[in-house]
Amino acid sequence: MTLFSLLLLLLFILHSSSFLTLAEDEYTYAEGTSNGPENWRNLNPKWKVCGDGKLQSPIDIQLKGVMELPQLGKLEKHYKPAPAVLKNRGHDIMLQWSGDAGRFNINGTYYSLKQCHWHTPSEHKLNARKFDMELHMLHQNSQGEVAVISICYEIGCPDPFLSKLLKDIKSIGDKDIDIGVINPETIKFGKGKYYRYVGSITTPPCTEGVTWTVMKKVRKVSKEQLEVLKGAVHHGYEENARPTQEVGERQVWLYTKK
Repeated sequence: MTLFSLLLLLLFILHSSSFLTLAEDEYTYAEGTSNGPENWRNLNPKWKVCGDGKLQSPIDIQLKGVMELPQLGKLEKHYKPAPAVLKNRGHDIMLQWSGDAGRFNINGTYYSLKQCHWHTPSEHKLNARKFDMELHMLHQNSQGEVAVISICYEIGCPDPFLSKLLKDIKSIGDKDIDIGVINPETIKFGKGKYYRYVGSITTPPCTEGVTWTVMKKVRKVSKEQLEVLKGAVHHGYEENARPTQEVGERQVWLYTKK
């Protein structure tokens, strides 16, 4: 191979690696940057709703604007153990169930549990307060509509669910890990008080029409668990929370068990 050919090969490798970097960093959470949250709408024509939408998530749930609605009823969930795979998506760590992990019911419509993932710090705020972590449990019904259960955490004792996964999260790198059968019932919800509103997915393409159930009770996560989650994602995504969005004319409802 000639020197000229070697130079061309080197240029090709460098050029290719730059595209790989751009693909990985297609969107970030760094505010004030060209691909930060305020500019997601400009990065892809399919992501316009990230900036133009009126039902965006997360939001700051202000207690003065919340209305109690007893008709929402206690959360009716029917989860069961199923095979699961742990994935590093770069911007977060996700646990994806590959079998039937059960479902939960909203007004007679059943949503099947598909996956859960973590954000550090929390994306939602409660009365202007942000927390150390937030877990999203993503569900989907037979029409493809999405419903998410959100649980916020603050520093304290270890979270039992994360404790079962911590060893694998520490060693995940960029590979998928088949971790066998995982029971979603290990995820603790509290006593059933929750907020309900209509919003969106919190990452591009920011699809709207998502039914959000934000648990009122704030649970505990250890500092070590939090650091393991932050250390597992790609560099620059240790803080992977989208800023809160305008509530607008939306109503946030509260179910409180009497």
